[in-house]
Amino acid sequence: MSSEMIVNSSLGSIVDVPGLRVGHFTLSQRLTGCSVVLALEGAVGAVDVRGAAPGTRETDLLDPANLVDKVHAVLLSGGSAFGLDAASGVVRWLDEQGIGFETGYGRVPIVPAAVLFDLPVVRPGDDPKARPDAAAGYAACQAASTATPAAGNVGAGAGACVGKLFGLDRCMKGGIGNASVRVGPWVVGALVACNAVGDVIDPATGHVLAGARTADGQHLLNTQRALLAGERSQRSLPGTNTSIGVLATNASLSKAQAKRLAMSAHDGLARSIRPAHTPLDGDTLFALATATETTTPDLMLLCVMAAEATALATVDAIRQAKSIQTPWGLVPAIQA
Repeated sequence: MSSEMIVNSSLGSIVDVPGLRVGHFTLSQRLTGCSVVLALEGAVGAVDVRGAAPGTRETDLLDPANLVDKVHAVLLSGGSAFGLDAASGVVRWLDEQGIGFETGYGRVPIVPAAVLFDLPVVRPGDDPKARPDAAAGYAACQAASTATPAAGNVGAGAGACVGKLFGLDRCMKGGIGNASVRVGPWVVGALVACNAVGDVIDPATGHVLAGARTADGQHLLNTQRALLAGERSQRSLPGTNTSIGVLATNASLSKAQAKRLAMSAHDGLARSIRPAHTPLDGDTLFALATATETTTPDLMLLCVMAAEATALATVDAIRQAKSIQTPWGLVPAIQA
């Protein structure tokens, strides 16, 4: 069997990992939404939080020292802390399917979640109070399938923007993206909602793809270079950004090994976002292992694959995004 790495960011996605489904729900009242990764047979789960301003649910139980060994879904949502309510809808949907952790008194669905901040993204005519709620999470489950998930301005990426350190009026559109990497019998897939305060970089070239623009809006500024040159901004608030995502593999991993996969995946964020893991971001990545491949896992290789898939999914989120009109003006996408 060939060990050649096969990377596919246009067709590949997290659902290339057997045992998973993905569903999006995008609100009609405002550009926000949620995305769910379902593991109906359960998957070993882990999480690694690197940003300084996270919004999360049920992450402590993913610690390798704690009891619960499998999760049944992971929710990614817009709406800041309000969006955590969408996880309740995922729990309700799973409960109706009889899926959950067996307690002896019923099955309890285990649904970790993370949110990003998209509250300022209100188009003309939108309802600023519209946020992903339990009904949105339930609808995302109903929409879930094994088809390649939509990307760009959908689900948790609907209101995502990038390059916000020097003001919203100079940012560009973010989104949600997919990628997968295959090596031998293993596959690692990624789903990333990119809402970074920093710029998104093409890891292959080091060039800025999308991010903060110059004051006239005509050129990319290069946030990292501007900061190192002494330029400062007082307009960003902590927690108003955040990139979140889910990595998954078909390998059979322990919780501790899955944790290492999530940690390595953050290397992919750092390759594709500059600066990443800032005090203004709540960057959070989950890892799932479905164990449909029983070959003894090569953890070193899987970690390399996780970083690659994350970087590619982040870039895909930007490439699939579309421009939007907001009260502060046009937020252009890379395709514009």
